[in-house]
Amino acid sequence: MACSFQAMASKGQAPVFVLNSLDGNVSVIDPVTWKEKKRIPTGKEPHHLYLTPDEKSVIVANAMSDSLTFIDPRTAQVQRTVTGILDPYHLRFSPDMKWLVIAANRLNHVDIYRWDGQTATLAKRISTGKTPSHLWIDSKSQVAWVSMQDSDEVVAIDLDKQTLKSRTAVGAMPADVFGTPDDKFLLVGLTGDDGVEVYDISGKQPQWVKKIPTGKGAHAFRALGDQRHVLVSNRVSNTISQIDYQRMDVVMQFPGPSGPDCMDITADGKTILVASRWARKLSVIDIATGKVLRQVPVGKSPHGVWTLDHAPRQ
Repeated sequence: MACSFQAMASKGQAPVFVLNSLDGNVSVIDPVTWKEKKRIPTGKEPHHLYLTPDEKSVIVANAMSDSLTFIDPRTAQVQRTVTGILDPYHLRFSPDMKWLVIAANRLNHVDIYRWDGQTATLAKRISTGKTPSHLWIDSKSQVAWVSMQDSDEVVAIDLDKQTLKSRTAVGAMPADVFGTPDDKFLLVGLTGDDGVEVYDISGKQPQWVKKIPTGKGAHAFRALGDQRHVLVSNRVSNTISQIDYQRMDVVMQFPGPSGPDCMDITADGKTILVASRWARKLSVIDIATGKVLRQVPVGKSPHGVWTLDHAPRQ
């Protein structure tokens, strides 16, 4: 099977990775045949995937195993496992790759690791609020924004000083956060509500701008890559909303079968790949027509979706 994926990589066809949280593994899918080719064991309760900014590794965060699994995004081979990373739930590298920031969802803290390209060294553990969930880091690699799922807040962390910079009350059960490319606005998905809150973060303290109605259970973001639009999955309404973040309005609505969660966009900008969490499937959606093209069976509680052949993430 390794040879098969190496052949795909040589043709510029990278596999699609779908993380199965309740199975503790990753489904590897051929994007030509749309068949699952293998499953990679990881650790207990992996919840999120992350493609490193240099695109050399897909990292799986295994929350209950206190470990990170590094996978080659071209060949789908495990590169290594890093242990001793306490409760990694959500993770993100700063754009300059100086910092690896990890939200410990179960233990109510955020860890800031120094990153030298190979080794993560803990620099600071910051107590936050109740149930840190998702992260976003600004384009200057200066501030990490973290949602607090059960205390209904978003906190800002100064990465250089490694201190809390601000704490802002938001709507019910905030999940994913997304910053516009100019670092001016932060969008917050409200899984306990029916939309996305917008904050102006250009000043010293975040300022509420508006709420964008999207659908019940607004959860995960994925930019279309055109510097203007971002998608949000509405996990309860079973829809995906396209937001124009220059106008801050919904301009398109797509179907999102069976609890849509994390998403990726193919490199040609034509297709949404979304984890249908309650159906144990990867759903493939055509952006032009808004139709579900196919659903690929995967494991239990599919969560993260990533591929090397992706549209820009802003």
